[in-house]
Amino acid sequence: MSTPKTEVADLLRSLPDTTSYEDIQYHLYVIQKTRRGLERAESEGALSHEEAQKRLGRWLANRAIAEP
Repeated sequence: MSTPKTEVADLLRSLPDTTSYEDIQYHLYVIQKTRRGLERAESEGALSHEEAQKRLGRWLANRAIAEP
């Protein structure tokens, strides 16, 4: 596993020289949110794609019934 400093250095090397501060911040934000999501899925568990489809299907069906 790499360190945050290594990840940032790799990110900066991979971006073009014309990259703005805002673009760099956005990429760092995406990396951080992705990492947190993966850590949360690992610690709390995650739904399979099929289970998510079932739950969403039930929610959409119930919502369609409730709307006039």
